[in-house]
Amino acid sequence: MDSVKLTQMVKTSGCAAKLPPKQLHQVLDSIGWMHSPDLVEGFEGSDDACVYRLPIGSGLLMLQTVDFFPPMVDDPYLFGQVAAANALSDIYAMGGEPKVALNLVCFPSCLDLSVLKQILLGGQSKVAESGAVIAGGHTISDPTPKYGLCVTGFAVENKVWANHGSRPGDVLILTKALGVGIVNTAVKAGLASKEAQQKAVLSMTTLNKAAFEAARSKDVHAATDITGFSLLGHAHEMATASNVSFILNSQSIPIIEEALEYAAMGLNPEGLYNNREYLEGSVLFRSEIDLERMDVLYDPQTSGGLLLSMSKADGLLYSQETGFPIIGEVVEKAESPLLVV
Repeated sequence: MDSVKLTQMVKTSGCAAKLPPKQLHQVLDSIGWMHSPDLVEGFEGSDDACVYRLPIGSGLLMLQTVDFFPPMVDDPYLFGQVAAANALSDIYAMGGEPKVALNLVCFPSCLDLSVLKQILLGGQSKVAESGAVIAGGHTISDPTPKYGLCVTGFAVENKVWANHGSRPGDVLILTKALGVGIVNTAVKAGLASKEAQQKAVLSMTTLNKAAFEAARSKDVHAATDITGFSLLGHAHEMATASNVSFILNSQSIPIIEEALEYAAMGLNPEGLYNNREYLEGSVLFRSEIDLERMDVLYDPQTSGGLLLSMSKADGLLYSQETGFPIIGEVVEKAESPLLVV
């Protein structure tokens, strides 16, 4: 198993393997939405999970999400951990607690089953850390390895976060540094330092559980997690859905330092350019921002942090308590949904 190079078996990895947002929306926008009086949030709002109201009197809402992707690391156990953390993140981003998960596996017949075991053990470790349980799953034979989870969680009525609801005067907080997509590209090219690789792995395997638990008592108006569509892509969805504009301070946004170096070398994933194309005309940059910093803002993240929009008073308190930086503010709807200064 030591000789297995999972990343050599895939063309794209992690959340960078997502369909380009422009293509995805072209299809989804042409499909009629299904409706139910108990479906509180469906996929028409681009939320991280669907929200379904349980029987009257329970006071609970069910959250459900599914997420899987090809490996972005060679170690099978770490791959399982990253994929599980990424899937669990959608529940935290909606203000809920994960409870039950199902494995989703695509596995090549050419690989030893010990590799599959390590992937599943890695995923199980993160599900256990979250407090949820794995209750089954589904596997198929596929030449490209893929792993993820379908996760069910719960939240109290009127306590669910969505990607709409940001209010002028809110502050924006980001709970993980950006740049893992670029670092993973550099790793695949054999040009990343061991330190950069370790930073990316630590970020991707860290659950958003602590960030959620510290925010659940705060005045959160909207939230999402930052994954394949980049900080700018997910911020754009939130600002547009909330009918407001975001001002992002590029110098306050946490970035893995080596990602700027690798971006300057052109080690950018394909998904970065897809995100840039999709957001063309929707982002205003101050001209003196370096190109490599712009690249990182479009970088597809895997198991990224939470982007929280909360009242200024609670945002300042949350940032002080956790160390997570305030990266911007919410203003009345302006000419562009996003202004980066």
